[in-house]
Amino acid sequence: MASIEVREDTCVGCGVCVPACPFGAISMEEGLAAIGDGCTLCGACESSCPYGAIIIRTEDAGKADIARYSGIMVLAEQRDGVVDHSTLELLGEATRLASADEGPVSVVLLTSDPMDWPARLISHGADVVYLGLDPALSHFRTEPFSKIAEKIIREKRPAVVLAAATTTGRDLMPRIAKNLNTGLTADCTELAIDPETGGLLQTRPAFGGNILATIVCSDTRPQMATVRPRVMKAMEPDAGRKGRVENLDLSPDDLVSRTEVLQWSPLEEGEVDITEAEVIVSGGRGVKSPENFSMLEELASLLDGSVGASRAAVDAGWIPYPHQVGQTGKTVQPKIYLACGISGAVQHRVGMQSADRILAVNKDESAPIFEFCDQGYVADLFEVIPLVIREVRRRRS
Repeated sequence: MASIEVREDTCVGCGVCVPACPFGAISMEEGLAAIGDGCTLCGACESSCPYGAIIIRTEDAGKADIARYSGIMVLAEQRDGVVDHSTLELLGEATRLASADEGPVSVVLLTSDPMDWPARLISHGADVVYLGLDPALSHFRTEPFSKIAEKIIREKRPAVVLAAATTTGRDLMPRIAKNLNTGLTADCTELAIDPETGGLLQTRPAFGGNILATIVCSDTRPQMATVRPRVMKAMEPDAGRKGRVENLDLSPDDLVSRTEVLQWSPLEEGEVDITEAEVIVSGGRGVKSPENFSMLEELASLLDGSVGASRAAVDAGWIPYPHQVGQTGKTVQPKIYLACGISGAVQHRVGMQSADRILAVNKDESAPIFEFCDQGYVADLFEVIPLVIREVRRRRS
């Protein structure tokens, strides 16, 4: 647990900490700073105090306590009661990691309506589903969701906590990690268990995607990571799989929030979501112009797929950003990914390397994409793609 202290021998009553607190939890009493009940231990006051008079003290999981932590916990993401596919992907990865960790796989589901999701989560790899039910949990709000998740993590002591690197996961996980005084690695594209130490090896792009860095949280637990959606593979559901559902006892304090959801309005982008496509025909710098993307659109349409693009093509203004695949775009997991005129730099690779089958057409035989594609063709895409379109049309007719 963590606590906050104002050192009376050091505080000079300057008041700098009062406006620094984003939650209005600090006031001046008898010339000294006083911390109120609204404090979330965010640390803003501690860093703002010029005299070091405010101290946050934590009791973390030191090396001697690491053995008390085991298993892998997934924080489920749901909207309108429907669990996001990224949660199933994380359960699949957690099950794979658990074979090395030898601990249970659990999932925390906070919702107003569970429908049949607890059983489905078990069929996808969960040994335990911690179910929190309340009408206040119908939509994500930072305070109650983080408070409940932190509470269950402290109680159950999982060695690893995973969440999707979505807007929700990126909001939730840093807050929990701060309060638990442990490490967090964001936007992971690969996870593994170190066979010697049992620690979690967390790999993510770094330095603008020019390298892949593997990060280890060696001295504290739990080890926390957010994982990019569409990077990991979900398990095939097994309806006969056994597990248990544990209902969480939620108190009114757990559900307190200073924000209120007035309305839920899904964003209408008017674009096909390429993350859901089973076939993606993607173009890069080698496509040469925006007009030439019509050729890729024709092929994608014939294959009931979508059009993707590299960052170079998007930056050139040849195709809108929602089509971008890669580190700064979307992560996709289609059955077939056809890369046309794309070199295959690591920034692009992290966004499409989980495709079931990767095909590439490029004139440069030394292009990096030929090092990891399933089938590569050293050829001019302006000769190859029209031939493919003609053949697909012939077979379909």
